[in-house]
Amino acid sequence: MWSIVLDAFLDTLRVLPFLLIIYILIEFLEHRTSFTQNHKILQGNLAPVIGSATGLVPQCGFSVMAAKLYDRGLIRTGTLLAVLLATSDEAFIILLSDGTSASAIMPLVLIKLLVGVGVGYLVNFLYSAEKLSSECMEEIHSYSCGREHDGKSDVRVYLVDPLLHTLQIGFYLLVVNLIFAFVIDAVGEDKIAQSMIGGTYFQPFITSIIGLIPNCASSAVITATYINGGITFGSCAAGLCANAGFGLVILFKNTKKIKRNIMFTVTLYLISVAVGIIVNCICLLF
Repeated sequence: MWSIVLDAFLDTLRVLPFLLIIYILIEFLEHRTSFTQNHKILQGNLAPVIGSATGLVPQCGFSVMAAKLYDRGLIRTGTLLAVLLATSDEAFIILLSDGTSASAIMPLVLIKLLVGVGVGYLVNFLYSAEKLSSECMEEIHSYSCGREHDGKSDVRVYLVDPLLHTLQIGFYLLVVNLIFAFVIDAVGEDKIAQSMIGGTYFQPFITSIIGLIPNCASSAVITATYINGGITFGSCAAGLCANAGFGLVILFKNTKKIKRNIMFTVTLYLISVAVGIIVNCICLLF
């Protein structure tokens, strides 16, 4: 028993330095860049492309900002969907830190980018009569996962916050690693593999629900489960497409548009499930 716990702990400990370095780099990038300085890029013909590309940046800060912009009528519906579908929160960071699963990053990036851009343009075409507000956008911004930097020292912003976030994600990874270690020890890898294959068409429905949970734990659990062989690649893609971070929370704060917010959530879920099933079918074929 203790050997299982030790192995899971060491596996988790191994990725922590990489997580910390990446989070520090992200803080530097977020603090020195703003995509809201020029609102034309978020309202023009390339808006779904730019929204999807920016949504791919680890953590959910941009999905929060995009939701704020949409709630004020400053970006179009398709553009927001493009951002939400492309958002992956902690997934790419965890895959990169794991090393052995880093090869899954580029396929995931390609899938989420294509889905985000495709859905974005389609929805904007269907809602071509949608009107945008002329309100100034310069004061709207958001940092990773909604954290604000105002009033914080550089040590807090660039070291303490990344360290705390690293420990938080490390805890989620440790829990998943422990669960899978005990399950594999009790059941065996062969039966787990058979169960995973049998759930190819059902898994996307579950992982997409988990992905909708507005917390970095959801993307961490989905990604760690994939790394441990508990779900297929397509099921992982489905969960991460649905993983819009705190973007949906921002929308639901506007209680006057509850029907709109529910429709957004249902649409995000159905698209994510479809993506998962399609990708799983392609993986089975090849």
